[in-house]
Order: sequence, then C-alpha cells, then structure tokens
Amino acid sequence: MTTNATAGAGHDTRFDDLPALMGLMTGDEKHGPAATSTLDALWVLYDRVLRVTPATAEAQDRDRFLLSKGHGPMAYYAVLAAKGFLDPAVLPSFGGYDSPLGHHPDRTLLPGVEIASGSLGHGLPLAVGTALGLRAQGLSDPAVWVLVGDAEFDEGSNAEAVAFAGAYGLDRLHTVVIDNSSATHGWQGGIAERFAAEGWSSATVNGRDHEALYRAFTAEHPGRPHVVVARVEPKNS
Repeated sequence: MTTNATAGAGHDTRFDDLPALMGLMTGDEKHGPAATSTLDALWVLYDRVLRVTPATAEAQDRDRFLLSKGHGPMAYYAVLAAKGFLDPAVLPSFGGYDSPLGHHPDRTLLPGVEIASGSLGHGLPLAVGTALGLRAQGLSDPAVWVLVGDAEFDEGSNAEAVAFAGAYGLDRLHTVVIDNSSATHGWQGGIAERFAAEGWSSATVNGRDHEALYRAFTAEHPGRPHVVVARVEPKNS
C-alpha cells in the first residue's frame, strides 16, 4: 500500500499540535469524547497512509476517506487544518451560524470531505457503494477508508454492508472501528471476529499506539476488505 501522501503538502504540524487546534473550537455540543477517541487514528491515516492532499482532493485517483462517526468532528477538523485542507483561522467559528464547520461535517462546505455524516449507520454502506463504484469504473488504485464508531453496529445497515463487502471481495475497502465501549448491544463474539466471519481481513490494536495503527492500516489483505478495530478508553471512564 502506498503511503506518505500528505507529507509533501508543505505543512510541518505535529500530532502534539492538534490539541491546540482543537482548543480553538468552543461552544456547546462539542461531543468531546467522540472527537478525542478518533484523534490518533485520524492523524496516522492523514499523516502516513491516505493518498490525498488539498491539491488532489478532487482527483479521480485519490484515496477516499469517509467519516461515519460524525458526531463531535473536532478532531477531524483539526487534522484537516493541520494538513492544509482548511485554514486554521476558521476553527474558532465551529458551530456558528455562518460557519462551514458544523456539528456534523458537510461535504458541500469543506474540501476533502467526502460525505455529510452524523447519522449512525450510514458511512459504512456508503463506503461499500464507493468501493463498488470505483471497481465498476475500472479504478483499482484508489483505496476507500471509512471510520466508524462501535455504537454504529447497533444499526442493521452495517451488518448488511459487512456481509456484502466480504462476499464481493472489495479489497480496496478499509474500515477503522473506534471501540470506546459505547455500543448498547454490541456484536456477540467481538467486532473483529464478526467481520472475519464475513470474509474480511481483521486486526485489533491499541487505538492510541501510532505504530500499531500504522502496521494494521498497511497490512496486506489480497482479495479481501480489511478492518482495524482501534480500542481506546471507554467513553464514560
């Protein structure tokens, strides 16, 4: 898998700078735990894995990243700002009436954002459709990544998406599950095991360990879609 897509974008922001960027976003309805749970995985993806930059955000052969876990998108906005997709000066407008930074991301307002998200259970089915559409166009190079929360597996649409992707061998599809123990029902036997039962390649890692995330993100998985379950501290801990 090709890496280092954004390293040449001319931005020298470090992971340690992200809390300050997130701190610029204030107000109510921040959904802080939902945001901070995704920060490490988002950073590793945009810093070392995804083949997309501000200059290639509309290119046909770009990698696609879909944020399904759209509640509390502060970490997403901070990473996009760090990588040059948006001006950090707009971050303090988060949640404002005329701000492009809504409480859920809007693809029509922000470059690099692939879907409007926030409603649970939609991102993974959309990612499956995106991967299937790219295959139908003969585009085998772009990877499709989707980040979901463990609570989204309370929605039946995800079970159908997982089964379909495995059966059709959508090997350009990658799912990152942020597991912060917030699901109401959960998947019996474990999240990664459920994906594996449907024919996916799977890995479970510490969601705060950047090297472990990178290794899992870049693992080979010929002929199969791939899921990485990133375990972080429980939401209500």
